Amino acid sequence: MRLPIRVHRARSGPEEIRVIRPASPPTRTVLVDHDRHLHVYLDQAGARLLGGLWLLAARSARSLIHLPLRGGPRPAAHGEPGRRLDLVLLHHSRQFRPSRWRRVRAKLDTGLPQTASLPEAARLGEVAVDHAARHHRENRDRFRQRIHAETLFLIGSAPVFRETAGRFLDVAEHGPRHASTHPGRPGLRTAFHSTDGTLADGREIHVEYCAEWEPSGSTG
Repeated sequence: MRLPIRVHRARSGPEEIRVIRPASPPTRTVLVDHDRHLHVYLDQAGARLLGGLWLLAARSARSLIHLPLRGGPRPAAHGEPGRRLDLVLLHHSRQFRPSRWRRVRAKLDTGLPQTASLPEAARLGEVAVDHAARHHRENRDRFRQRIHAETLFLIGSAPVFRETAGRFLDVAEHGPRHASTHPGRPGLRTAFHSTDGTLADGREIHVEYCAEWEPSGSTG
């Protein structure tokens, strides 16, 4: 998998902060705060992109992976979408404080284009997942959540990013067919549940494929 990206930098005192964004942000992907849970609505391209960014986060311990999502259209079947958020994927070893994000975001340069080479989707089946270990108290391979400056920070380790990337790639592969064979029903879904050992804190994250979207500019 080859993923076009832009690599941005910002100075914060003596420190240079590296931020990676997709070269072309998704046009039909939104992250919505529904109070009791967080919900990602996306199409096939958005699901494929998020899977790629998850894999990129697994190997980019010194970078912030930023996905601007607040400006896109809304899925046609879901009415008022609630509060929209951007997304940052962050390796826990980076120890970046989300409270700094607003200032860093404002200082980012225009970025340089690059292409990231990532594992093919078929190889993700080779990733060994110890499901029992996820529930051990000392397990550090779980996501932590913070919200700051209209942005959800999903903070985790390389293993948890790598092991869960396939959830998005499965939606990308099977979502369109599910929509065509189940018209009028909710789209194919996956989730990060409070009981599956992937979340250390925060709310569940639901991910749903959506085939129909409002015209661009119809953000409610």
